[in-house]
Amino acid sequence: MEKTPSYFVTREAPARICAMSRDTKLIVVVRDPVTRAISDYTQTLSKKPDIPTFESLTFKNRTTGLIDTSWSAIQIGIYAKHLDNWLQFFPMSQILFVSGERLISDPAGELGRVQDFLGLKRIITDKHFYFNQTKGFPCLKKAEGSSKPHCLGKTKGRTHPNIDPEVVQRLRDFYRPFNMKFYQMTGRKFGWDD
Repeated sequence: MEKTPSYFVTREAPARICAMSRDTKLIVVVRDPVTRAISDYTQTLSKKPDIPTFESLTFKNRTTGLIDTSWSAIQIGIYAKHLDNWLQFFPMSQILFVSGERLISDPAGELGRVQDFLGLKRIITDKHFYFNQTKGFPCLKKAEGSSKPHCLGKTKGRTHPNIDPEVVQRLRDFYRPFNMKFYQMTGRKFGWDD
């Protein structure tokens, strides 16, 4: 097992992984691309507090509303484009897309889909999680081999900055056609455009 957020968006990754093993099963966690872009920006801001505003990075030209698709925070959320690249090497039956939103609202249900995809017995259930109010997401009641609860580290669950609602709406409009294509390709509606 191996994981990294960059595999899905790295152009050379599908060919390299396919060359290693054509039977590889791939699991990709996705979330609303607008929220994902804001989260990406928040992560960068925590390391580089002097970066330009989210709004200024989002547009090549704010007056015309032209989105800057060269900015990685925007580029990563164009899931249909990245999936096209993977489908040249792997059939859809070997790729599972996990909803980041459902991992928060129903972690056991979403992990049940993962266990089914991997051909594993369903052993992870609701009893394994508690909702951490401070973090704003579920955590494991206890880590493997420990009696202590386990939650993701301090880099997860950061408060996002307030973003101009007009910018958020422009991004929603920008991503909508890509999201629709992604829903069609995966056969799953993720609800990002509701």
